[in-house]
Amino acid sequence: MDISRRKVFGLMAGAAGGLSLGACASGRSVSEYSREKSPVGVSFDHGVASGDATHDSFVLWTRVTPERDTNEPIWVTIFYGADRAAIEALEDGTMGEGVDFIPVNTGINRDYTVKADFQNLPSDAVYHYRFAVETDAGMVYSPVGKTRTLPASGGEQANLAVISCSNWPFGYFNVYKAIAQRDDVDAVIHLGDYIYEYGVEGYGGQVGEQIGRRHDPVTEIVTLEDYRTRHAQYKSDPDLQAAHAIAPWYCTWDDHESTNNSYRSGAENHNPENNEGDWTARKQVAVQAYLEWMPVREPQPGRAAESIYRSADWGDLASIFMLESRLTGRSDEISWFTEVRGDMAPEEIMATVQDVNTRVNDPSRTMLGGVQESWLADGMKSSVEGGKTWQLLANQVIMANVKLPNLTETLTPEEIGMLPAGYVNMLVPFSTLGQSFNLDAWDGFPAARQRLYDAAKDAGANMLVITGDTHTAWANDLNDGDDLVGVEFGCTSVTSPGMGTSAPIDRLGQLMADANDDVVWYDPFGHGYTMLKLTPEKATADYHKVSTVLEREFTTEKVATYETTLGPNGVTPLRPVV
Repeated sequence: MDISRRKVFGLMAGAAGGLSLGACASGRSVSEYSREKSPVGVSFDHGVASGDATHDSFVLWTRVTPERDTNEPIWVTIFYGADRAAIEALEDGTMGEGVDFIPVNTGINRDYTVKADFQNLPSDAVYHYRFAVETDAGMVYSPVGKTRTLPASGGEQANLAVISCSNWPFGYFNVYKAIAQRDDVDAVIHLGDYIYEYGVEGYGGQVGEQIGRRHDPVTEIVTLEDYRTRHAQYKSDPDLQAAHAIAPWYCTWDDHESTNNSYRSGAENHNPENNEGDWTARKQVAVQAYLEWMPVREPQPGRAAESIYRSADWGDLASIFMLESRLTGRSDEISWFTEVRGDMAPEEIMATVQDVNTRVNDPSRTMLGGVQESWLADGMKSSVEGGKTWQLLANQVIMANVKLPNLTETLTPEEIGMLPAGYVNMLVPFSTLGQSFNLDAWDGFPAARQRLYDAAKDAGANMLVITGDTHTAWANDLNDGDDLVGVEFGCTSVTSPGMGTSAPIDRLGQLMADANDDVVWYDPFGHGYTMLKLTPEKATADYHKVSTVLEREFTTEKVATYETTLGPNGVTPLRPVV
């Protein structure tokens, strides 16, 4: 496959516009394709990755680790081709048939990361790739990665591994290893919380001390150097590297890539009084480090750096909409935990509930912001008009309408005794109020959710929503009155603990499903991933769990399967598959 004259754009230091691109001549020395030697010795300590595949493009990523900092550019050669054996054989020092290359450079100003956006490639094609740097000691090679372009039309099937919430100190990345061991993954979708911002004294720190996985740096991350160091730590994990190397990833952030419960103008865990500085400055450096360290396409010219919402078409099978729901348009946080106190009198509680609901239902509140709302509405309509079967929304927080069951009525005294003091003092009394409890989710933005539902219905979309954030697994019908607008598959976490950790009540999942029309199935226990299989007839979600994240040895089990099919009126309610 000759792609030697196709156009490739570089997004790395020292490269602007088109990059030189060539085909390697079989039998020549690999070192002949190096632009110039590195001024320092290097290694590839953070693996390789690819992402944002379309029918004719993808992004390739790595990071060069220099033995010491240098202000000089480091030239890197990217080798790629259809034949994995030929890419692997580069270490023998000579070039095989069918290998192409581009030289690019990186440097200290982008933390030695390399990201190249390959354009105008053949559709529905598999590629293998690796990076190389020439040093005084010889050529240094990265591991080999695999990626692909998408079908331009048609498309009979897509197998998507869906993941979220990978907190380093809470456990080993066994879920990533389980995904890497599969041979049927076409792409991976990460829905956010790829890193966490806390220091060793924060969320997860105690478990991290017990198993020897402390956050680096040890303090909460605030500066650009902090965020870069934290990304580097996560990408040092061999299981995460292995998962990145098997397929292209589609990534979007949730809150912890910046800080907990972030929104456009602030965050719950941003505290200027604790020397954490200006929120805008912190947000900017968090975004900069993310764009440097992740295999994501840069925002389109004219957009703010944090506007990473984007879409890709998988032939005629699906349109994938990667949403950004934190930093561009989200309105200020409203939380029951700061509004309702245990020492309030009943009449004060009811007045507070009424006031909170008035603010929550304000039509001006947005999750995505007006620009992104319009982009999504137009995109769903164009997708349907273009004959795409599914409109898949990669979304961070639960979209379904969810209320807690009345725990005072549904739990036994023994079960209430199993709950931690905070749940007994706050969550159990709150559950009697019949209110949506997670206002950080779409329940805190009902007018914005209604606008999204209206847009989906207006477009005639077959809407599938995939969701992370909660560290628990969901299968939800998205109902708008009597209308089924779409379905939602919520994935559990890579390591972060879910509700079942704090509330170890076996029937908690069934109680949640019984209390909510939208919730078909809920599993508050364990860690894993969702394997979403799309065909022209149905969408099937297999929910997988690993047996542990506290030990290296583990097993993987499929615990549930739910699917929707296409009926005469679009998606059908979710049903279990036995």
